Amino acid sequence: MKVAKNWKEYKILDMANGQKLERWGNVVLSRPDPQIIWKEKTFPKKWNEINATYHRSKSGGGAWEFNKKMPKQWQVHYKNLTFNIKPMGFKHTGLFPEQAVNWDWMINKIKEECKNREIKVLNLFAYTGGATVACLSAGASVCHVDSSKGMTSWAKENVISSGLEKRPVRYIVDDVVKFVNREIRRGNEYDAIIMDPPSYGRGAKGEIWQFENNIYDLIELCTKVLSKNPIFFLVNSYTTGISSTVLANMLEMTVAKKYKGIIEAGEIGLPMENSKLILPCGIYGRWEKKWNN
Repeated sequence: MKVAKNWKEYKILDMANGQKLERWGNVVLSRPDPQIIWKEKTFPKKWNEINATYHRSKSGGGAWEFNKKMPKQWQVHYKNLTFNIKPMGFKHTGLFPEQAVNWDWMINKIKEECKNREIKVLNLFAYTGGATVACLSAGASVCHVDSSKGMTSWAKENVISSGLEKRPVRYIVDDVVKFVNREIRRGNEYDAIIMDPPSYGRGAKGEIWQFENNIYDLIELCTKVLSKNPIFFLVNSYTTGISSTVLANMLEMTVAKKYKGIIEAGEIGLPMENSKLILPCGIYGRWEKKWNN
């Protein structure tokens, strides 16, 4: 498992009874997580510090309960990156901090390759732009694609907050499959592709996405917009029941058929402060070019 250990402004303080206690800067939130099936609290007193708790409803969805005064929106920093945080529907805050392990990896690959040429990145299901900000900071140009206008606006805020608004970035509000098909027809190519598809979703015009039914076809489609010398292809997933080996297999059957490289897959997670406990937070599959060093 790759664990996001380098955060200074985000911490998991405790985990118990299906809830994780997190510190986002100066704000403490309690949010549900299905992986936390144990009952014992390690640090009971820390649960008195909560600013807001997200309660799931038995009928679906849920709502925030605000216990203490807190800002409607605030910022957290990861190294030189700045992200705008706010509690939103279905427990989210606009950022998945475990993805820092992928940001670090992408930044290193891009910086190494940017010494020799310009790197173009395609970020699909790009959400609020964590990976977009990371890739821009490393020197790449990014095409950011998401079907939600609101999430795309949030991504623009994160890019501006990180001081990267003058970097080359294109924001596209569209269904990812339709967009990639258009890019194929236009002859556009990318040196790196990132995708973080949902388990289920709808496109900008109501297109239905189901991970199990659509992911393989999308990966295969995306090989047609890879450049002649790509540096990486990253797939993230939070879909329950899908093994990281499945992601590796799909990359082996698609990207690796066209390009020599290395495939790696596994879990990503977050550490709990002052503890040996680690929270599993999804899976990844990576293809990367073979480096000469």
